[in-house]
Amino acid sequence: MRKLKLEVQLSLDGYLANEDGQTNWMIWNWGSEWSWDDELKDYHTELTQSADCILLSRKMAVEGFVAHWKNTAADITNPQYTFANHIVRTQKVVFSTTLSKSDEIPGGWETVELCSSNIAEKINHLKKQAGKDMIAYGGASFIASLVRENLIDEYHLLINPVVLGKGVSFFTAIECPLPLRLVSAKAFESGMTLLNYRPL
Repeated sequence: MRKLKLEVQLSLDGYLANEDGQTNWMIWNWGSEWSWDDELKDYHTELTQSADCILLSRKMAVEGFVAHWKNTAADITNPQYTFANHIVRTQKVVFSTTLSKSDEIPGGWETVELCSSNIAEKINHLKKQAGKDMIAYGGASFIASLVRENLIDEYHLLINPVVLGKGVSFFTAIECPLPLRLVSAKAFESGMTLLNYRPL
């Protein structure tokens, strides 16, 4: 059965963004200057390539996730090319009850499926299909919905060496304790720490 992996950057105190939604405190905030060390870049790229389906929130779709990586993959000399090219070629599923295929999204709907039905039913159906694993990218509310439905099989938490004090978190939406088992932990030269957990 396919697994659903979550990869997300967090502050040391568990925030995805500051109170204003900004991520400029991250060592790399998905911009053109890829400031992670080579070992972390390789880990990130290999993790993405282990999946042949990407799950996205509506917000990421309308804010330009598809277009951003299309533009990046257009330049073969870009250090993010291998990662970006896989993103472009991979099936993507956007979850939204308000979007329709008649709505334009940056980068277009090519290789992008829209799902407006029950998120748990759709993802459990995808898990039963043949193929590689799936990976999820999104904001706090999207991630929280995946956690609440117990849909995530692997947590890949990339911890930035910064404490925000306040911010946006998906943990606050969890209604009961979430027991996890630590699979691996690794510190990288750039200052990031990977914590890889699986649900008990």
